[in-house]
Amino acid sequence: MVVLQLSHPTGSFNIRSKLTCFHRKFSSKVSSNVPSTSFISSSHQPDYPASLSPPASQSVAAIVFGDASHSRLYPLTKRRSDGAIPIAGNYRLIDGVVSNCINSNITKIYALTQKNSTSLNSHISRAYSGACLANEGFVEMIAAYQSADDKDWFQGTADAVRRCLWVLEEYPVAEFLLLPGHHLYKMDYQKLIEAHRDNNADVTLAVSSSMRCRDPSYVNVRVGKENQVVEFIKCQGKPPIHSKLEESIMVIDDAHDTFPSMGIYVINRVVMIKLLREYFPKSNHFRSDVIPGAIALGLKVQAYKFDGYWEDMRSIESFYHANMESTKMTDMPYNFYDRDFPLYTLPRHLPPSIITDAAIKNSIIGDGCILSNCRIKNSILGMRTRVGDKAIIEDSVVMGSDIYQSVTDDREGTATSIPIGIGEGSHIRKAIVDKNSRIGKNVMIVNKDNVEEGGSEAKGYIITAGIVVILKGAVIEDGTVL
Repeated sequence: MVVLQLSHPTGSFNIRSKLTCFHRKFSSKVSSNVPSTSFISSSHQPDYPASLSPPASQSVAAIVFGDASHSRLYPLTKRRSDGAIPIAGNYRLIDGVVSNCINSNITKIYALTQKNSTSLNSHISRAYSGACLANEGFVEMIAAYQSADDKDWFQGTADAVRRCLWVLEEYPVAEFLLLPGHHLYKMDYQKLIEAHRDNNADVTLAVSSSMRCRDPSYVNVRVGKENQVVEFIKCQGKPPIHSKLEESIMVIDDAHDTFPSMGIYVINRVVMIKLLREYFPKSNHFRSDVIPGAIALGLKVQAYKFDGYWEDMRSIESFYHANMESTKMTDMPYNFYDRDFPLYTLPRHLPPSIITDAAIKNSIIGDGCILSNCRIKNSILGMRTRVGDKAIIEDSVVMGSDIYQSVTDDREGTATSIPIGIGEGSHIRKAIVDKNSRIGKNVMIVNKDNVEEGGSEAKGYIITAGIVVILKGAVIEDGTVL
């Protein structure tokens, strides 16, 4: 037996471990291939009453998707998947979702990864994989693959789960919990699962009751009086993703409320297998194909209303603001310092940060940083960040470095003498500086022309929503003004 230590803000959490680990437009196609909709009933529920249901650690398996199908976090996702993006100094985005599972006593967790997944796979395997959380629990990584039957990579979330069912069916769980791996929120999944069981639902999806539709690509769901999902619609008056469950119940009135879908689903084991293998064997996505198709079939699809903070990182701007919010001492929307619902990650055993004559205000400083005579305000510095004399960093996210490098260290054979970190006399304001970037001396990254969208990847930066993003490993020469 081995003890795996998953670190969190208040210390280490010891875990005993062992090294083991659709739309109506589809209805014409569906009707000819789908058996009677009488398939949907409470008969697919477990034989035990809801009040006597086994705990989630035994009966629920979580499936975490490591990357978004259409990521908007580029260029942060140029060489990594969404879930691997660093946040708040010491963490990765996927840590929040895996921590939700651990804190909800869901101990069978599969992470499905595909695009630019090297760093994410490494993080998961080092931080979680092989850990027996309890009751034969684990966090197991399933990377995208090709086989004799499937020559292509995963084509979407539904396709990924379908092709991995042979692994997912290994344990006799009652429900599957599907989770995007790049959202930031805290949810007790036990309450979601309890609502699913109490309603005898075939599918339950989480919706946000605390936010309005902010983006035309959001999928909203129309919910009836008893929290039954009756329609999928696009924001801003877009045509419905799915047509009416029944013509009579789709009259828009006060009886139907609309909420953004969080992309979180609880699906009964038997129902999911039938949906993916029998009813929609060619569908690639849960959001646009399988869940609307389930409504068309007459399944009982319920909504679970979540009223807490939720950020799905749909843009560089939302990612930037989520980081900025983490520097607040009060009214922090996402508490990284919650003792009762901690955030776990990989323990890296770095030395404490060393700070010499620096003025720091409302900022987060990651482990192992080296800060000289500098000024830092309303900013986040990731692990191993080096900041030179008289440098100024304001309202920015600096993701840090994977290695330590001294100013005179040229053993890597780089084409520049500029070391990794922020050079002397440089000024950075409202920017995201990705990992291993080399910012020279007296560099100004301040968006001097107030550009909203622009920049050049060839020059090592882009500007989006007025935020300057320095690419991973970019070199910004001495005296550059951006």
